[in-house]
Amino acid sequence: MNSAAAKDRITQLSETLKRHNYAYYILSNPSISDYEFDQLLKELEQLESEFPEFAWEDSPTRIVGGDITKNFEQVAHKYPMLSLGNTYSEAELREFDERVRKVAGDQFAYVCELKFDGLAISITYENGKLLRAVTRGDGTKGDDVTANVKTIRSIPHVLTGNFPPLFEIRGEIFMHRKTFDRLNQNLRQSLLEQGVDEDKIADRLYKNPRNFASGSLKMQDSTEVAKRGLDAFLYFVYADQSVASSHAESLALASTWGFQVNQNYELCRNMDEVWAFIQKMDKERPKLSFDIDGIVIKVNAYDLQQELGFTAKIPRWAIAYKYKTESALTLLEKVSYQVGRTGAITPVANLKPVSLGGTTVKRASLYNADEMERLDLHTHDWVYVEKGGEIIPKVTGVALQKRDLFAAKITYITACPECKTPLQRKEGEVVHYCPNDSHCPPQLIGRLEHFVSRRAMNIDGLGSETVAGLFKAGLVQTYADLYLLTFEQLNGLEFESLDDVEGKVKKRSIKEKTAANILEGLAASKQIPFERVLFALGIRMVGETVAKKLARQFGSIDKLMEADKDSIAGMYEIGEKIADQVINFFQDAENRNTIAKLQSAGLQFEIAASEGLERSAILEGKKFLVSGTFSISRDDLKALIERNGGKIVGSISKSLDYLIAGEKMGPEKLKKANDLQINIISEETFRALLVQPE
Repeated sequence: MNSAAAKDRITQLSETLKRHNYAYYILSNPSISDYEFDQLLKELEQLESEFPEFAWEDSPTRIVGGDITKNFEQVAHKYPMLSLGNTYSEAELREFDERVRKVAGDQFAYVCELKFDGLAISITYENGKLLRAVTRGDGTKGDDVTANVKTIRSIPHVLTGNFPPLFEIRGEIFMHRKTFDRLNQNLRQSLLEQGVDEDKIADRLYKNPRNFASGSLKMQDSTEVAKRGLDAFLYFVYADQSVASSHAESLALASTWGFQVNQNYELCRNMDEVWAFIQKMDKERPKLSFDIDGIVIKVNAYDLQQELGFTAKIPRWAIAYKYKTESALTLLEKVSYQVGRTGAITPVANLKPVSLGGTTVKRASLYNADEMERLDLHTHDWVYVEKGGEIIPKVTGVALQKRDLFAAKITYITACPECKTPLQRKEGEVVHYCPNDSHCPPQLIGRLEHFVSRRAMNIDGLGSETVAGLFKAGLVQTYADLYLLTFEQLNGLEFESLDDVEGKVKKRSIKEKTAANILEGLAASKQIPFERVLFALGIRMVGETVAKKLARQFGSIDKLMEADKDSIAGMYEIGEKIADQVINFFQDAENRNTIAKLQSAGLQFEIAASEGLERSAILEGKKFLVSGTFSISRDDLKALIERNGGKIVGSISKSLDYLIAGEKMGPEKLKKANDLQINIISEETFRALLVQPE
């Protein structure tokens, strides 16, 4: 794959995975299977390793998949809630073992635990009393669902035994199959009593225990949550002072404090024993009262966990093995095409609804023209689909024996389905795209949706349907048009939207209260800080993290627009590819005109002065690597280096000026630094470098 194709595929994968993360963690209504998501994520990881210059700063490979909602108070996690790397392959599991053994040697053990198919939770206890319960959220902060968690009988409100004065315990909230079946049966009976037709009841029943448990925990009425019969297993203790020397010891201790710890875990001395446990539980899992989708393998000793460390998203000392997927056969009714905000065209298989593991499959992404060609799809083919745990699976093949003799081959479209512009696909690329980025409606609407989204301008009242309605009514074309809207224009505005459930176009209108909320939201967005305004502009490859770096480096939109490529590309983790996108964006006259209008509207295009963010050039030209633990977080230490002109690098090389070594630094890194005669300094010595000479 050439670089242009890789760039487009990375963009497509990143956008797709973020959309599916939102559906899974926030809506509790996944639109993609676990297996399909994991395969897309793995493809993105591989492409980013080969073409790191195209990786987004807020790539799904670097950020925990969840998110937070507006319905609960948001609480920062004291200890980040990371995801786990996963595999469906024994070979990849053994590769993980080899990586661990390079650091840990051979004298260590793994703990194998069940991977519960539920909702992750973090519960804080103070002086033995339940203080707070928080969902995973985005990994750094989540929703405070304490009142709902207190309704779960297996979670103690008061502990017994010798526990730390303040600690967190992580676990999984789930629903037993019998509880789920009973609630579904009650719902079915209620629908029958209401006169609902038998053939329509299936679509209205709860889909699976995981989604039902997740949705229940996010209800606003805790008395209703109490009726749902949720349960929980707790499995990981976090405290400032270690409570044990190993994971297995902490599990045993947690049981003595009153926590429900699942006893289907096992200490394994090597990967052969791990694999034997995986096979055993694969046979046993139908007998369990709850769903699992795999096995989690963790290095047992805490000191080895610390030495192995973490990536930005996952621990290097743990991995999840997922069990094989289910499959079904169904009819391909048609192939449709979606246009993304970047112009990328995604073909979609529209399927005859089929039940697969308790969920209903109706659609599946076909990714690109190459995948359609590989499948050799014909009209009304019967296709095999696989399920990895949730709803829309992957189309894996065609039942050729069921194909109509006169069926026509399905060929990829040549023009944009929305604006009819001829599609482009450069040689070697996998994605077709519509080049009409200035006038193609889905692209313009997509950029507007991005601008008003929660992580960008966070404008209340402007959902995707309303944004599309305003666009189609001719009221908005660019971001700046939003700030010209009046109450008279909004109040009573009627527009059409597609109902995703019924597949019908419905009339909608903006009511008086909604119109007022939109205008209030637009006014409030004028206080959104510069870094988020910059992210909201939708510059390609400029995610939240890059936007923050650019805002802090240049301080204002005017200075950023005047910056040359070298000054942008020279920033840590930016590079030439991102710099090109930034330069190209600001060279466009329409973009500059829109920014000028947004400035006139009163948006924040200059970073606010903050106490403690003084800048200097005292470390100008010096390269630093930070390793170990310090009196402050490593991110804060890196920010301190950058604010004083230094540059952060990710590995040891001869060009490194300083290695700042903290406690529990890895021995291999220290040895390599000594071999290359790198200047190794402590945190105290580093701080002395920041003292300006008198």
